Amino acid sequence: MLSSLAPARRRLVLGCCAAVVIAVIAVLAGTLTRGAGRDALPTAPQNLPGPVLLVPGYGGSTSGLGVLAARLREQGKDVEVVSLPGNGQGDLAAQAQALAAAARGAIDRTGAASVDVVGYSAGGVVARLWLSQGRDRAPVRRVVSLGSPQHGTQLASIGALFAGQCPAACQQLDPRSDLLAGLNAGSGDEVPDGPVFVSLWSSNDEVVIPPSSAVLAGGINIEIQSVCPASAVTHAQLPTDPLVAAMVAAELQSSPAVQLTARDCARLSS
Repeated sequence: MLSSLAPARRRLVLGCCAAVVIAVIAVLAGTLTRGAGRDALPTAPQNLPGPVLLVPGYGGSTSGLGVLAARLREQGKDVEVVSLPGNGQGDLAAQAQALAAAARGAIDRTGAASVDVVGYSAGGVVARLWLSQGRDRAPVRRVVSLGSPQHGTQLASIGALFAGQCPAACQQLDPRSDLLAGLNAGSGDEVPDGPVFVSLWSSNDEVVIPPSSAVLAGGINIEIQSVCPASAVTHAQLPTDPLVAAMVAAELQSSPAVQLTARDCARLSS
């Protein structure tokens, strides 16, 4: 067919074909580079909520999460508060492995297709670390990061100045830590492929400094005060606040995760 074309037109066709081939190679190369070193996450049906795993924050306290768990159970959710090694102050990678074991156990126990994860404070970093490791991952449908220092907190930087006063998890939550540098490397999405990530955070957070450290590129980011401006919820109050509980529940429904706005405040506050 090409032989029947005039030389100039034949060169044009060949040039277009070459451009298409180069573009395809570039796309494939980008895909392979992004996925290098990790397996693809098992996909989970977004319309089938699974059991909910609540991951405590730094220090491992479960008292506040018990309140959130009770409210989610009232809506018929199967909820488990994950127990973390080292009282939630040890290596975040070890905490991620504890979450991996809890996820496998929840799926084996319930027969669900996937789990949902709510990580409070450092627990949200633990969830993202687990899902970024590229191995040992049960299917996960949604991840709600609740007041999590995804890019670190200046409090950890201050703590690191005092020898013996900043355990492993504290050091890893320093914005300059190697762990966070690895999680936040590159200029693209900061969330692993697979589950939908929702980050809820308060502008009144006095522990995650700055509060916007919770923002995740590639996720749904919701500042609580952008939905209900009058909310004065602090970091410690996040797991027990009724409005926050309603927002978490809304993002765990069988419907798609949504960007909540001020139009939703009255409904969520009722």
